[in-house]
Amino acid sequence: MTTTRRAFLGLGAWTAGISALHGWLNVNFTALRDSLHSRAQLETLVVAGLPVTCNLTLPIACVARSVERTLTSANFEYKRFNGWPEVKEALIAGQVNAAYMLAPLVMDLVAKDVPVKIVSIGHRSGAVIMVHADSGFKSFKDLAGKRVAIPSRFAVDFLFLRKMLAKEGMTDKDIHIVEMPPPDMPAALFAKAVDCYCTGEPYGAAAQRAGYAVPLRMTRDEWPKYMCCVLTVRQELIDQNPALVQDLVNHVQGAGHWLDSAPAHRAKAAEIASGLKYFNQDKAIIQYVMDNPTDRVTYGDLQMVKDEFDEMMDLSMQAGTLKKRIPFESYTDSRFVKAAVPSRIAI
Repeated sequence: MTTTRRAFLGLGAWTAGISALHGWLNVNFTALRDSLHSRAQLETLVVAGLPVTCNLTLPIACVARSVERTLTSANFEYKRFNGWPEVKEALIAGQVNAAYMLAPLVMDLVAKDVPVKIVSIGHRSGAVIMVHADSGFKSFKDLAGKRVAIPSRFAVDFLFLRKMLAKEGMTDKDIHIVEMPPPDMPAALFAKAVDCYCTGEPYGAAAQRAGYAVPLRMTRDEWPKYMCCVLTVRQELIDQNPALVQDLVNHVQGAGHWLDSAPAHRAKAAEIASGLKYFNQDKAIIQYVMDNPTDRVTYGDLQMVKDEFDEMMDLSMQAGTLKKRIPFESYTDSRFVKAAVPSRIAI
């Protein structure tokens, strides 16, 4: 074989080898990319919530996570619902694996063997009882026989209303209770279809800022440790991916500290939450909640305290929404809060 022919064959083999290597690299890079994409998709954790400022830590956690996210880390996605029954059904059906929920509703679900757990609370205070500005109502005695709207009989707003009625020797039987989605309440009061409503913000602030409603009572004055919305996850998520649950709790806790640490952070939060992707509300109304007064809703203390949940269970049993007591450990998993390292919110 001539030198020229040997060189030619050698070049051909080298070229074929390079081509094969190139093909292998393409195939494996594609497989790696698809694997990472699939992993990212699988770890996109959809968290349901309502457009209420009691849920404000959730949009902040989602945005903060998206800023720092890498291909191999979890993404948090906010899914907006307008009523608690819809959130409940989505969680039961596994359409979402996590949600901000009403604490007594979670207790009831666990009592009915639905596999969910509370892993953090979402806020403190944040509920108001609103009356029409020209009603002349000053006390709960004035509400006797009147129509009072609540989000749900499982809502802690309802327990707050019952506590205030009891202080004046009344019960919910002395008024007419109407269950109504919170977004509908300000318009119902404006039209005088109801005489009063009790709900979370910003639906009190919306009517107050518009000038036709005033607070009759606020939780900040009457029940400072009040909480209603709690971060709830399905048990299968806890079992299959506890690190992801811990990551979510870390970001919620971090969002709470961030919100309460500076007025500028609250202004930024109002801007974020007002967006179409999140609450889709007037930024000025959310800002009104943040400022009037500044402790209308607070977020810095998100610890899970057994005695506070026990009180809520007692009040729920008195209200008839819970039929039996269940142990704190059966509807909560407090290890995530205990192990939490609040995430730095860099937004």
